[in-house]
Amino acid sequence: MKYNLIIADDHKMFLDGLLSIFESEEAYNILLTAKNGAQVSKYIDINNNEQIDLVITDITMPEMDGIALTKTLKEKNNHLKILAVSMHTNPDMIDTLIESNVDGYVPKNAEKKELLKAIETILKGDKYFSREITDIYMENKFSKKKKENIKLTQREIDVITLIAKEYTTQEIADKLFLSKHTIESYRKNLIAKLEVRNLAGLTKYAIKMKYLD
Repeated sequence: MKYNLIIADDHKMFLDGLLSIFESEEAYNILLTAKNGAQVSKYIDINNNEQIDLVITDITMPEMDGIALTKTLKEKNNHLKILAVSMHTNPDMIDTLIESNVDGYVPKNAEKKELLKAIETILKGDKYFSREITDIYMENKFSKKKKENIKLTQREIDVITLIAKEYTTQEIADKLFLSKHTIESYRKNLIAKLEVRNLAGLTKYAIKMKYLD
């Protein structure tokens, strides 16, 4: 039995590399190679009676990226199998793809052996995520959980809210009847406590927690 595959990637060198792998694998037939997700989506819409066993997609592509493609295809047909192959290991991208029900995720620097193992696993009906991707996903989940459990005092909320409203250190001190030095200490402690890098990180946190509403 031959499996029908579609590959979407805008890097010709990587695409050629994949095609050369499949040339020596008799079980696979390449139906389409595309430069972006829009071409894949259009092809599937036109050929909706064709048996498509797996779509292999890059993440960053012009017109329609791999994340948008995964969401679009899964909404049309949740049983269609999708494997993301990307050099990106951004935790939010991984999160979004997993939430969109992607069937697997392998980094582009994976060995040929792992890529074929991922394809075989997905075609059998299971999910396949490389060790590196799983580790990033779990670490991100743990980190988010940790942040959710952080409790700020009312005074810390007052300070972070005023920072987000772009008040200066002196203005915050005057408003809260505290010294400038105390406000600076609050700011440093908040950056450490929330594990952000700067004032922009504090502002993002305040917006996320709806302190400005």
